Amino acid sequence: MFKWVRLGTDFRKRNGGSDPRVATCRGKLQNKRSKLNQEINKELRLRAGAENLFRATNNRKLKETVALELSFVNSNLQLLKEQLAELNSSVELYQNEEKGPIIPLIPLGLKETKEVDFKEPFKDFILEHYSEEGNLYSDVISQVMDLRQAIRTPLRDENGISLLFQYYNQLYFLERRFFPPDRSLGIYFEWYDSLTGIPSYQRTVAFEKACVLFNIAAIYTQIAAKQDRKSISGLNSAIEAFLRSSGTLKYISENFTNAPSTDLNTEMLEMLGHLMQAQAKECFLEKLDLSQESDEDKTIDELLDLAQEGSHVADIYTHVIKLISPVKCFVPYTWISLVTLKVEYYMAMAHRFCGMALMNTEMKNFTADTIERLKRVHYVSDDKLQIDILFPKNEDDNQLLARAHLKESLLKFEETLRLHRMCRELKNKPGLETVLKTYHSLALNLYSKFEEKNDFRDVLEPPQIIPLTKFTFSIKQPDFAQYRVDDMFKKLGPCAVFSAKHHWSAPRLVQLQRTSKKEKFGFTVRGSCPVIVSGVDPHSLADFGGIKEGDYLVSVGDEDVKWYSNDQVTNLLESAGDSLSLKLVTPMNKNNSKVLEGFKCSSVVLDSSQTSNDLSNNRSWTKGIQLIHSSLLSDINLKRLTWNPFKKQNSTGSVLDNSYET
Repeated sequence: MFKWVRLGTDFRKRNGGSDPRVATCRGKLQNKRSKLNQEINKELRLRAGAENLFRATNNRKLKETVALELSFVNSNLQLLKEQLAELNSSVELYQNEEKGPIIPLIPLGLKETKEVDFKEPFKDFILEHYSEEGNLYSDVISQVMDLRQAIRTPLRDENGISLLFQYYNQLYFLERRFFPPDRSLGIYFEWYDSLTGIPSYQRTVAFEKACVLFNIAAIYTQIAAKQDRKSISGLNSAIEAFLRSSGTLKYISENFTNAPSTDLNTEMLEMLGHLMQAQAKECFLEKLDLSQESDEDKTIDELLDLAQEGSHVADIYTHVIKLISPVKCFVPYTWISLVTLKVEYYMAMAHRFCGMALMNTEMKNFTADTIERLKRVHYVSDDKLQIDILFPKNEDDNQLLARAHLKESLLKFEETLRLHRMCRELKNKPGLETVLKTYHSLALNLYSKFEEKNDFRDVLEPPQIIPLTKFTFSIKQPDFAQYRVDDMFKKLGPCAVFSAKHHWSAPRLVQLQRTSKKEKFGFTVRGSCPVIVSGVDPHSLADFGGIKEGDYLVSVGDEDVKWYSNDQVTNLLESAGDSLSLKLVTPMNKNNSKVLEGFKCSSVVLDSSQTSNDLSNNRSWTKGIQLIHSSLLSDINLKRLTWNPFKKQNSTGSVLDNSYET
């Protein structure tokens, strides 16, 4: 259930989340889903406790009481799951029927999550790992929590998509800053299954990322279903959104494995991805039909194109039904019924288009292209009840084949009406019933024209129409670089070095005092962001002061230099005079040594009166999603992610810098 937190007046405007108190239809539906998720969670806890008590006790009477209680809990759970399935079946709330009834599309509901308190774990980790005062970052941590609160109620438009992508990209920095691979901070991410309502708990950021991506895919489906499908522009937008949703679901399936929840399971994601592709094809068929003339004015070639496109849509939905089988117990029954209905509906449309093409055109008007096209529309079947005419050789064959197709169309439309009556949820969707009855009447009127001609010959089944499309769709993977974000914890230093997987000593203050300008401090530096001590002269001031080769310069005087370039640090060192105050840290693990090895310096040696030019090109290859930061020159290399938080991540780089000796 959503918890409304009183925030600043500009919070929602800044982060783009919706106000949970706004009573929109989809908002009310999501609130009901949230309440059901809480009830399901409560019943699951009761059942777990009762099962533990049943196994622990030897008292016969107590066991009977617990068994009775378990039966009540299981009944309540079943009832709650049925109510959740009903919510998932409320597809009509997402449709745009302002211009007339339409065949409904299936959108996905958003995954629900609970609040996560980052404050104390992050503050403690900043103090322990980064040796900085955690309270200095209280405002930044609050911004992170506000951002996560906003993504719980995203807007169902491009602003909501942008908000989720921004949080997803921010998770890249948070994971590197605060989630070490060797231990846990005690932060758990809890998300509810979109289809079953069962909660899942994970400590890995990968789980959080996958859930956010699922909600991005879900919003794309809701955007698609809400488009005006009586206009070309609306259908184009719906196709685009469905393809983006399918691409996002495929990305989750390919990059995140061992999912703890059903809706993130590989088989479920594959089914949902193909379902979105099928709905994109369905919208494309509607676009083709809408962009052409009325049925009476369509040419035979246009009608044959529509027939094969309709058969292709039915074929895709048939494949979706096969993919539903392994996960059938988790998919709402209404979805299964609607997909089955659409298979029959689009086969009926295919036979209707084909019958109209043959009925409205005499053979003497067939062009050479039309004849060749007709030969490739049907395919041979072993069905003995099927008419043996694949290509009409005379006008009688042409009319008989047309009549067979129209009769098959009529029977298929009758089957859709039967499937509509058999599903309780579909019966409550008057728009769907109106569309089915309208096309059934059209098919009946077309077929009755043959009775007016006193053609009483027995009609066998027509040959099957070959599913074929002239247009192929490519799914669209999520474009993370489109929604770039800045690291909220940039003050901690460059993420490639100052991250949770690297370790270094506590910062130490070194005070160097020379007696004359001719005397040198005795160390050289190189690199940028951060600048590194590349050498220390024996028996020099730096050597006596405890400066070591490989140390990072954290600050010079009162200036924090973790993000400074070589030139900037050089200027500070030159302007220091005879007294130099440095704060340094020493890397304590091999990973950082590998980073240091990437910094190669030339043999140029400069004294305090000379300057150096900084030439660097730091390239960091990492696994996972790499975001281009405004102050880091990084390349994006998307590779496979897993749920395993202990997976090693390699980093290589090469930076050429001039050295500076002081």
